Amino acid sequence: MSEFKQTFNSSLGKKLIMALTGLFLCTFLIVHLGGNLLLFRNDDGYGFNVYANFLTHFPPIEVIAYLLYLSILVHAIYALVLTIKNRKARPVAYATVNKAPATWSSKNMGLLGSILFLFIVIHMSDFWFNYKYSDKIGYKEYRTNVKTDETTAVDYVPESPKFEKSVTTEGDYEVVRVKDLHARVASSFSNLIYVIFYVIAMGAVSFHLVHGFQSAFRTLGWVHRKYTPIVYFIGTWLFAVIIPLGFAAMPIVYYIQSLK
Repeated sequence: MSEFKQTFNSSLGKKLIMALTGLFLCTFLIVHLGGNLLLFRNDDGYGFNVYANFLTHFPPIEVIAYLLYLSILVHAIYALVLTIKNRKARPVAYATVNKAPATWSSKNMGLLGSILFLFIVIHMSDFWFNYKYSDKIGYKEYRTNVKTDETTAVDYVPESPKFEKSVTTEGDYEVVRVKDLHARVASSFSNLIYVIFYVIAMGAVSFHLVHGFQSAFRTLGWVHRKYTPIVYFIGTWLFAVIIPLGFAAMPIVYYIQSLK
């Protein structure tokens, strides 16, 4: 046990934890983007609101969510510890030495990480916290005609303050009543300052991941001349281009719509 503890208290051990938590967060980004793409559906927020309710009320997902929050904190704390330590002493090398010249993103991971941590705090307080613990999120009622598959949406005021969601059938209609997080998203993304900050944060995500995804594999020693190009390709195009652009498109599209 003492050797195990000593290993993870070392600089290399901290880098291993950074790599593992980082890859877990990368996996989350893929899932999160997939769910958030529901915002682009022209359904008055029906799909996104049902998705948000599922995320916050399905026990296995809630467990994963708390693991996610823990991973964010651990990743941020260990990044700070390593940054401070590396300024005082020579850093420990990767399991496999990378002879490529240092990039701008690799030299500024601390700055990029700080921007992202600030963004996560603001983002979660604006959406997750208000959704779970405040009365700032209203409700929506969706009526879907099961014969024509047409859905109408109206605001809904629940009788009980503890109301979360209901699904009932009234004649030919399926009635879904759920918290309207979509309205909160539309409201937040109508603020130009918030949109600009969001886009800047997605730029930080891009630069952070273009280095972080690849370095995680190097730290773990998962480097092979046959597979390293694939890792670089995924790290560059999926995590540094497609995912940040997908997230950045949301506030931009909603802000443009708010101007109409």
